[in-house]
Amino acid sequence: MADVHLVDATYELFRAYFGAPPKTSPSGNEVGACRGLVATLAYLMREGATHVGCATDHVIRSFRNDLFAGYKTEEGMPEVLASQFHLAEDLMRAMGFVVWPMVEFEADDALATAAARFAASATQVHICTPDKDLAQCVRGDHVVMLDRKGKKTLNEAAVIEKFGVPPSGIPDYLALVGDTSDGYPGITGFGKKTAGLLVTAFGRLEDIPADSKTWPSAVRGAVNLAPVLAARMDEALLYKRLAILRTDVPMQESFDDLEWRGALPELRKLTSELGFPDVCDRIPKWQ
Repeated sequence: MADVHLVDATYELFRAYFGAPPKTSPSGNEVGACRGLVATLAYLMREGATHVGCATDHVIRSFRNDLFAGYKTEEGMPEVLASQFHLAEDLMRAMGFVVWPMVEFEADDALATAAARFAASATQVHICTPDKDLAQCVRGDHVVMLDRKGKKTLNEAAVIEKFGVPPSGIPDYLALVGDTSDGYPGITGFGKKTAGLLVTAFGRLEDIPADSKTWPSAVRGAVNLAPVLAARMDEALLYKRLAILRTDVPMQESFDDLEWRGALPELRKLTSELGFPDVCDRIPKWQ
């Protein structure tokens, strides 16, 4: 058995775009985010990763946009970043990685599906992202989140310490506090502490009683918050539905297919055309 690393390549591309130096290709296109992505994945392999799957948002919209009009879209995304997404997928394939480009689903759904599917075959599953949505996939010390930028690993105990709820309660927690990055606001008046106390006490959003007298005594303003939640419960349950990651994304790959056997020769050609052939010097193995 071996560890598996599931990479949120959408996050890595954003991180490279905002954190890496810009780079213009010989044809005049901005490709700095792609160069940064290749560099960070090369570093992951030099660190000893052996089985890798990368998920991307091939398009930003997903089935969730049909559920809620305010859900995140491509609006506001810099065009020079959006233009690099499909190129990034080509580069990752040339690096020899399995790539899951999402259209109907989101990259997070692909990661959740892969974590569920490959957990039994892996010594440990590392979901490489700091995205709080993925905290719902953490299981003990076996399926963990890895924030490579912050050099932090979140196991189940760390998720509880950070959010105040176990992984299974993350969708309920997010439904109350909202998730600005995904575009849903949560329920007015419900902050992180209150949400954590309620989800811990009652387990599920739909099991939180309307009578505030049964709420934990530590919840401040319960007498005012309870009628707000009761009146907006349908809205909160919609937000929970948005927050729940799907684990049924179609995937053909087996665990063995995720084994990294080295970069393909096409990577040298592609990076040369893009104007950053030097990044190939960082690749530790070639097919």
